[in-house]
Amino acid sequence: MTDRGNILDELTNQQLVDRYRFNRAGLNYLETVFGPVLEPATMRHKSLSAMDKLLITLRYLATGGIQLNDADMHNVSQPAVSKKLTEAPNHLSSADVLGRFVRFPLTVRELDAQVQQFYGLAQFPKVVGVIDGTHIRIQAPSEDEPSFVNRKGFHSINVQVVFDGFDRITNVVARWPGSAHDSRILQQSGLRNLFDEGHIPNGQYHLLGDSGYAGRRWLLTPYLNPQPGSQRAYNRSHKITRAKVERGIGQLKRRFGILHGEIRVQPEKACRIVLTCAVLHNICKVRNIPMPDVIDDGGNANNMDNNIAPQHGMQYRDYFANTYF
Repeated sequence: MTDRGNILDELTNQQLVDRYRFNRAGLNYLETVFGPVLEPATMRHKSLSAMDKLLITLRYLATGGIQLNDADMHNVSQPAVSKKLTEAPNHLSSADVLGRFVRFPLTVRELDAQVQQFYGLAQFPKVVGVIDGTHIRIQAPSEDEPSFVNRKGFHSINVQVVFDGFDRITNVVARWPGSAHDSRILQQSGLRNLFDEGHIPNGQYHLLGDSGYAGRRWLLTPYLNPQPGSQRAYNRSHKITRAKVERGIGQLKRRFGILHGEIRVQPEKACRIVLTCAVLHNICKVRNIPMPDVIDDGGNANNMDNNIAPQHGMQYRDYFANTYF
């Protein structure tokens, strides 16, 4: 294995970001947080250190490249790379790690901070997240192959993702085959339960989604044929605000090139790779780590009267548009 000190010391911060998506301080942070689990029990037989494993994993996620190239770059065997590309993502996508780094705001203080941030984009009130689905291409799986073929005809995982007003991922669901519809994924998700069961005050905070979702009191979608006045104003503000999820997905895929092409692993491992990228993306955002230069092949939440607001999703959208636009 090439001495990690050489890599960290000989490359500039920008070169590290271009190759590994993390600068020197970011890599040291990852080692501090995840090193205790990834560090080998002993250093016998030239065991790879936690930093070695992180660098191998980050290079693979950054480029989506062939494992043999990753092996050559880090002076290890291809089987060793393959093993580490299972070990590190398994830990970084665990429930404990996801609960720490990818979490939906739940306190009033957190929710109101999101409302304020989103309102500054296009004056759309009471928004705490923007939601969409994105397809991650995978190789044809050996089991249940037809269900992974999406409407565009290729094999994929359909990933539900929610971004907050600060470009961080607050919810990610990566376990559904490509044939699953976005609305079905949401219907079966814990995120829906947060709203439907009242953990997030109903009618006070909302997600924005595209017209593929069914409208709800907590999920606002655009009008397909908006009328002049409040409906058009609503749609205009909705479009500008919801664009943040499209930009967020674009940044995620730009930062981690593995998400651009076909992930040549079985679906379960591909899902773990997606979750790992979500965790790492949020760490980059919190630590203000820039995007790579090169790419390798609010309103007042208490104003709404819940007793008079319509319960049906589409009627509620009309009420919302007429009240705030």
